[in-house]
Amino acid sequence: MKKKYFLKIVASILCITLSLSLLGCGNEAKNNDKKRDKQDIIEEMVVDYGNYGDSANKKVKSLLKELKDADAKSSKRWESIIKLWSGVNNDLKLNYDILPSGLPKSDELCIVVLGFQLKADGTMKKELIERLKVVKNSAKAYPKAMIVCTGGGTAKDNKKATEAGKMAEWLRNHGVDKDRIIVEDKSITTAQNAIYTFDILEKKYPQVNKIAIVSSDYHIATGKLLFEAESILRAKDIKKRKVKVVSNAAWKAPSGKLSTMFQAGALIELSGDVDTAFDIYYDNYDIHKLPDIHEKKK
Repeated sequence: MKKKYFLKIVASILCITLSLSLLGCGNEAKNNDKKRDKQDIIEEMVVDYGNYGDSANKKVKSLLKELKDADAKSSKRWESIIKLWSGVNNDLKLNYDILPSGLPKSDELCIVVLGFQLKADGTMKKELIERLKVVKNSAKAYPKAMIVCTGGGTAKDNKKATEAGKMAEWLRNHGVDKDRIIVEDKSITTAQNAIYTFDILEKKYPQVNKIAIVSSDYHIATGKLLFEAESILRAKDIKKRKVKVVSNAAWKAPSGKLSTMFQAGALIELSGDVDTAFDIYYDNYDIHKLPDIHEKKK
């Protein structure tokens, strides 16, 4: 358990002990209980599931009930997200090298390629280039699909270079029509990939209602989780949400893994608590460290 949450629990125990000593035990103390803030409930639930997975389901169910008392709509959204979380890590089917057949042949489909940290000089690493080869194959199979390149400035010695900019340049140089390419070059986390991509699509490309994620195989589940979760959190009615992640195409990486606690941090970032999210990233980011040029966002 993270130190922050351990300290919260200790503080709660001390408060309860003090309350009982001043007010007496039983119903009197119970009547003075206050409802917790919904953000605290959400974060406890996400951290519990991030630590223990499906073994935390009983606790998660209890926290969803508590969240329902605080905010019924929020409880429904997070119940859907937790169910999605379990599914993407346990049941997700990966498609390698190219998107599968059967997807829309129109511009309602958007291929989203997730970025990867640039070299210090601003050039792309092999892993990002391999992801782009998967995009190229998929773009040829779906010639009307829009393509989002997402990722900001992660080159330590080249502040002008962005992951998305370099990806878009590569795709143009390899025959992909520039009019299909959308550049999202401000994000530095996968959660921000989702947030900023949705901002662009909602404003400029309202026809898009289906997303296909392209990344390394170990990153696909996290990408689907966060883009679907962001769609759920944005929707006025989660049963009628407009945009869904319908497929994926992966590059088979020789190594790599993202922990469920990293995913927990990303979901907490989507919920709005960036400071706690970055605390979790720095403790659990097990592929490569976030570049030194990025400070925690306030």
